[in-house]
Amino acid sequence: MTKTAVVILNYNGKAYLEKFLPSVVAHSENAAAIVADNSSTDDSVSFLKEHFPHVQLILLDKNYGYAGGYNEALKQVDAEYFMLLNSDVEVTKEWLAPLEQFLDANSDYAACQPKIKDYNHKALFEYAGACGGFIDFLGYPFCRGRIFDQVESDSGQYNEQIDIFWSSGACMMVRSKVFFEVGGFDSDFFAHMEEIDLCWRIHSLGHKIRCIPDATVYHVGGGTLAKSSPFKTYLNFRNGLYLLLKNLPSKKLLVKFPARIILDWVATLKFLFEGNPKHSIAVVKAHFSLIRNFSKTLSKRKLTSLAPKSKLMIYEYYLKGNRKYSDL
Repeated sequence: MTKTAVVILNYNGKAYLEKFLPSVVAHSENAAAIVADNSSTDDSVSFLKEHFPHVQLILLDKNYGYAGGYNEALKQVDAEYFMLLNSDVEVTKEWLAPLEQFLDANSDYAACQPKIKDYNHKALFEYAGACGGFIDFLGYPFCRGRIFDQVESDSGQYNEQIDIFWSSGACMMVRSKVFFEVGGFDSDFFAHMEEIDLCWRIHSLGHKIRCIPDATVYHVGGGTLAKSSPFKTYLNFRNGLYLLLKNLPSKKLLVKFPARIILDWVATLKFLFEGNPKHSIAVVKAHFSLIRNFSKTLSKRKLTSLAPKSKLMIYEYYLKGNRKYSDL
């Protein structure tokens, strides 16, 4: 068994592989580098075979999305730790060692992430994970270093290790045993927020998750779906509801779920007034998808008393003006 397998899920990302895979190979000397291809239609596979024949290639028969793609690929990987890494991430020297060392020394932790910064603006944290993820009272994700769209500069203010609620799927190290124990990602999420759902289930089994800022990577972000994509809006709103329906304790669900529905409709109107009707339609489609899949999603609920305790970010951000994690 390999100790750590760095597994990159690729879909039509030849340009990112060409740019970033060399740094992964160069700085992951003691780990296995693996690319799982989600049935790309570009020339990713031929590029890998020609230029990186020493990198293991897993070919999937169709595009399973992020969640399903990793589920299918990781069945074929024999390693103690899975490092799930986006194709649009630049790693740094000795990036793996602090993460491996932490999990080696702390058996009660199932996963961890490094500090994630913006590849295009390297003084800033990156939106998708920053320096560790949390969810607020109504399930809205935020990070140490990013609240809603407000991203902070990194001045070392979050250099201490802390326990977090979710680790970013852009760069997550997870014990393979625990990954399979909780059932892997929920493939119905397809992409976006599936890592939060996974981490919630990890916590429900009594494991913990840590941010290790001793290691740093740089993430481009939006490599597969741009922020402006209505499909991305659809996935985020739909999966946010899936997340709560699956994981909130029953008493909390009865209060928080209706409140979240109402706020989603407020967001629909906001998109409309801002001149983004396609995003308004995306939210409506997300709610119809939830209705169609309500029974299926409800059937996935597990008995849990875990309800993350956090402030309401809408109140903190819009009414109190708190734009930084350190202000909370």
